[in-house]
Amino acid sequence: MRTDLDHLPPAKQRELERVVQILFEEFGHATAIATSEWKKQARILKVILYGSYARGGWVDEPHTAKGYQSDFDLLIIVNHVKLTDRAEFWSSAEDRINRELAITKTLRTPVNFIVHTLQEVNDGLSQGRYFFMDVARDGIALYQCDPADLPEPQPKTPDQALAMAREYFEEWLPSGSRKLELAFEALSRGYAKDSAFLLHQSTESFYHCVLLVCTFYTPHVHNLGFLRTQAERIDPRLIEVWPRETKADRARFEKLKEAYVKARYSKHYRIIEDELAWLGERVEQLGRVVEMVCTERLEALTRSAAA
Repeated sequence: MRTDLDHLPPAKQRELERVVQILFEEFGHATAIATSEWKKQARILKVILYGSYARGGWVDEPHTAKGYQSDFDLLIIVNHVKLTDRAEFWSSAEDRINRELAITKTLRTPVNFIVHTLQEVNDGLSQGRYFFMDVARDGIALYQCDPADLPEPQPKTPDQALAMAREYFEEWLPSGSRKLELAFEALSRGYAKDSAFLLHQSTESFYHCVLLVCTFYTPHVHNLGFLRTQAERIDPRLIEVWPRETKADRARFEKLKEAYVKARYSKHYRIIEDELAWLGERVEQLGRVVEMVCTERLEALTRSAAA
């Protein structure tokens, strides 16, 4: 696996060094008081940069009209499955990274990270999951306690790939559409919080759909910002779904992100009918684009299987 970052500007290299430092410091704090043996042996095995900053071709134009900026995408590999618990071991690192991005401005590039065990990564490679295959092919190791490469991927046969992609498509696209229909029904009845939550769930389902159909992998998170970033790596048409030009556009998406928790549990969560109508239109458009991208992917897999 590559370890060089020579293709990145020095400022981006320094940012990545800072991110890795934060991850290790906060992981160390989270595992410092250990009574169980597995926790005493807690280790980060690898930190891998993947996505546009690993391949090249990232976008860094937050101040342009479109306001799009690629994120640093990181895969953290740990030595025990319990260490993948985001709330227990990684929430403080996520909070600190966001604080340095939004408040102290120490970081200027958004950061997304996922956490898996080495066994989970190896299983993904042995099962021919495109996401893990892409990481193994294009990833850059920012840290590794063992320089051994990841195992060779075992790609699925064309028939296997088509069958799996079709199964994901037939499950997740209708799921997103049903939740969107229920969100509009809730809106028509004046149930604003219920509508917001269902719009969140519809959006999540659509993103899971395109990620699973195109990569055979989706992270187990409810963070729509993270899911959006992962999906937009697949096809730029997904970027156009969410306007980013104005503060109001960005604020409405933030309300949608917050709806997973706050629309259900917070008495202070407020969202008005106009915001819900706008979000509903965007989620409806997301569903159309996801269907288009997935259909094209299935057609390509069908041609491959036929050949």
